Amino acid sequence: METSDAELDLQRSVQAVLRELSAQAPALQSNQGMWRWSLHKKVERDPRRNPALVQILLRELEKAVSEDLWHIIIPLLHTLMYVLTKATGITEELYRKTYAFCTRLLTLPTPYCTVALDCAIRLKTEIAVPGTLYQRTVLAEQSLMNELYPYQERVFLFVDPELVSASVCSALLLEIEAAQGQQTPEACMRHVVSHALQAALGEACHPGALHRKLQTSSRRVLEHYFHAVVAAVEQMAGEASPSRAGHLEKLEEIYCSLLGPAAARRGRCGSDLLQDQPPSIPLPSPYITFHLWTDQEQLWKELVLFLRPQSQLRLSADLEALDLQGLGPDRDMARVSMLSTDSGIERDLPLGADELPTPSSPEMDRAGLQRKGGIKKRMWPPDFPMPGSWDGPPGLHRRTGRPSGDGELLPGVSRVHTARVLVLGDDRMLGRLAQAYHRLRKRETQKFCLTPRLSLQLYYIPVLAPQEPGASRPPELGELATFLGRADPWYETTVNTLCPAIHKLAQMPLCLDTTQTVDPFILDVITYYVRMGTQPIYFQIYTVKIFSDLSQDCVEDIFLTELKVKVQDCKSPKLGSSPRRRGVTGAESPGAELSICYQKALLSHRPREVTVSLRATGLVLKAIPDSDTEGSPDCLPAAAPVTTHTCLNVSVTEVVKSSNLAGRSFSTVTNTFRTSSIQIQSQDQRLLMLLLDKDDRRTFRDVVRFEVGPCPEPCSRTQKSKMSCLNSYGQKEMETTQATSKPLLMPINTFSGIIQ
Repeated sequence: METSDAELDLQRSVQAVLRELSAQAPALQSNQGMWRWSLHKKVERDPRRNPALVQILLRELEKAVSEDLWHIIIPLLHTLMYVLTKATGITEELYRKTYAFCTRLLTLPTPYCTVALDCAIRLKTEIAVPGTLYQRTVLAEQSLMNELYPYQERVFLFVDPELVSASVCSALLLEIEAAQGQQTPEACMRHVVSHALQAALGEACHPGALHRKLQTSSRRVLEHYFHAVVAAVEQMAGEASPSRAGHLEKLEEIYCSLLGPAAARRGRCGSDLLQDQPPSIPLPSPYITFHLWTDQEQLWKELVLFLRPQSQLRLSADLEALDLQGLGPDRDMARVSMLSTDSGIERDLPLGADELPTPSSPEMDRAGLQRKGGIKKRMWPPDFPMPGSWDGPPGLHRRTGRPSGDGELLPGVSRVHTARVLVLGDDRMLGRLAQAYHRLRKRETQKFCLTPRLSLQLYYIPVLAPQEPGASRPPELGELATFLGRADPWYETTVNTLCPAIHKLAQMPLCLDTTQTVDPFILDVITYYVRMGTQPIYFQIYTVKIFSDLSQDCVEDIFLTELKVKVQDCKSPKLGSSPRRRGVTGAESPGAELSICYQKALLSHRPREVTVSLRATGLVLKAIPDSDTEGSPDCLPAAAPVTTHTCLNVSVTEVVKSSNLAGRSFSTVTNTFRTSSIQIQSQDQRLLMLLLDKDDRRTFRDVVRFEVGPCPEPCSRTQKSKMSCLNSYGQKEMETTQATSKPLLMPINTFSGIIQ
């Protein structure tokens, strides 16, 4: 009866999560985002419920597929995999049943088949070597160095202090420190050893005795068994055909050595079950560093510092020569040409200029053909692809539990570091992130020092300013979060609901005692998001060239969500206003005379240029499609799994003149169109003011002309110049190369990508 009650309780919790996804329970709005968290907490406090929860989730998945409930398939898959990663006591039969179901989902369209394939490949390793996913997650996130698994992950949490209140920053920092203060390396090693033995041995393992033994073991003994367990798991998982029986035999030897033959043979008896409940093995939250974003170069510096301690590992000689110390923006962005007076041959250099091999060394025989100080050949081909996320779609390594992006971009260089950059704020914060991302990509065209060994993953949690009583918050500050919620319902339910909880945490009294056991909701949701959010949505970055004087060079900047244009010192006309006197001059009429030339966005991608002149008081260029224009046939969305064509939604506030018996009157009308690029110039003496990404700190005044278009991939521009220099097949091939320049796309990770 007790087991039946526990299963019914889990069934009700799962149904509450599904009702929240289906939006059929308005009464649940106050508890949005809490149901999934409470479900995982129930099985974490009582690990014996894990097999029952897995069976319930499988039944709900089969029901969703049979009834075409597509919107709940991916949330159920993520919930199922999160349970299996942390659980022990799952039978091989249940693993195989889950694996078989995931393989059946491979016939579905994307993104369902993509997520199902990711789950199936992870499960295939877990069937043969139980506990692999848990072990690799802890090793990477806690940076527990091991020769067999050198991968490291870190979460960088960035907050702009000018956009997020000090109380929110303090509350988040204290919650992170309180949770991580309990995650010592010794505690993490105990969790890894205990989880691996329980997952593999099952009923033959005595969890209570194992827990007590690990608690009383010294650091040296603990490290010995930790490395033994990691070696056993990784060696078996690395084999082409891992044997589950061989894996169990190895872990049984470690288990007997740890507890002793007598204790290991006793196993479980009836009296032990009453007084010795299986202890819970938590999955520690990842190591998170908290940063106040006050410097434009801060993201670059933090990534470099993340790589620097292990920069000597797995690096070729060419990569070691790259400069990781230079952090100055001026020196990094500039290329200096110097006249060389030496021949470039190593044997012609004077003694002492560089370290030379000894006369008896074999390198001396090849010195006559080596060049020193010349241009070093790049290790990647001229047409080397550089997708927006640096490593493109996650490879098989990610699906087997390794950090994403550990494939080799250069020979002998593996990506063993994964940086998960999480930003909190509104659309203005995303504009700053786009600027930093653009600078990173621009640096890589000259140094190429981060890309070969670092996988960069971007995450976003919207945190808007609290709404004052009786006041309405500007809705446009959360446009990108709204778009992500429409594209991914699980993101809407899990992430977009965090903003009220974060403000509620900031209003609570601070607790400086970090010794108390905490059960943080916000940190758990952040952890769930950075672990399970593996499907990126790509957003086009746009570049804007700003001219204050047509005879001088322009100023370039980029924006991600919106560009707002106003006419300086211009008052909007009142509707139906009519001056008493006739003959209103152009200088007295509202707005400015603008010349607009734009490429019309067509589904056929054929170029069609349109030029118009009109009087307007302002215009808005939006890169994020609205809900009513998202499905328009004239333009594809600005964010898509594979973006082939993007467009801007332009709204022009045009001034319309009308004449009547009382004289001339002015009114305004809003015209909208879609374009891929646009050029606007003021024809009279009126100057323009530009506002990028809704950020008052990024305002440009006294503008005469500006041009907007998709920001090109910096690496693709470098490839064009290289190929034009290296090719000798004529002008036609160079023009083809220039026409295929890639746009710069910034990925933001979600749980499923875009669900059509």
